[in-house]
Amino acid sequence: MEIEEILNSLEKGKISSNTAKKLLSLYSIEKIENIAQIDVNRKKRRGIPEVVFAETKQLEEIKKIIKATLEKNNSLVVSRIKKEHYSKIISFSKRLKIKIKTGKNSSSLLLYKKPIKLHGGKVGIITAGTSDISIAEEARLMCEAMNCKCFTSYDVGVAGIQRIFPILKKMVNEEVDCIIVAAGMEAALATLVSSLVDIPVIGLPTSIGYGYGEKGIAALASMLQSCSLGLSVVNIDGGIAAGAIAANIANRTVWKNLKK
Repeated sequence: MEIEEILNSLEKGKISSNTAKKLLSLYSIEKIENIAQIDVNRKKRRGIPEVVFAETKQLEEIKKIIKATLEKNNSLVVSRIKKEHYSKIISFSKRLKIKIKTGKNSSSLLLYKKPIKLHGGKVGIITAGTSDISIAEEARLMCEAMNCKCFTSYDVGVAGIQRIFPILKKMVNEEVDCIIVAAGMEAALATLVSSLVDIPVIGLPTSIGYGYGEKGIAALASMLQSCSLGLSVVNIDGGIAAGAIAANIANRTVWKNLKK
């Protein structure tokens, strides 16, 4: 029984409160052998889908988690998949007739059973360089899993600063609710974008960079030290986190407008 069906049955007296409590408890935690405890009700409770961090898991563990999670939920994000596991997970998902969204240069996947309606908010996603695309695409998949429509533009960093202005104009015209800026090196693009728009900006530092401040350290420090207000920052290569907070912001904007 779905949650709404359980509550309707309880209201009509078809089931007891104890039965309803027992049935609802099935939507809280899904134990998968000795591998994981999946928060299957997270999407309904928080608007954020379950995310599997695949980098540290064995292939068979990932398969079991995918199967069990999608028996209860419509969608699932699998992030940071090992190169040797990527095609095998895609093949496994296809055998289960699970639909797949991939990201450009990304090792993450969005898996779903029924089409995901992009009826939520609007999120703009920008990268400074082409090397930042994989992390930005991880954020895009997360936003789409949360029903947001994404507008992307990649390789528009400050090394050719003139590239950013038509992109921001388009995003403002599209009335995006939040903008994610993925940048490595010194990550100046996040400050620039934040200083030009009246839209919340999520800084997503990437591990692109070398020498002093390598592996995203300089990018993170630069974003955290930004003089421009309205800029928030997630961890280095935190595409999932950036997507989740951006989509939350965007979706709340939509819900509030619907209530008016």
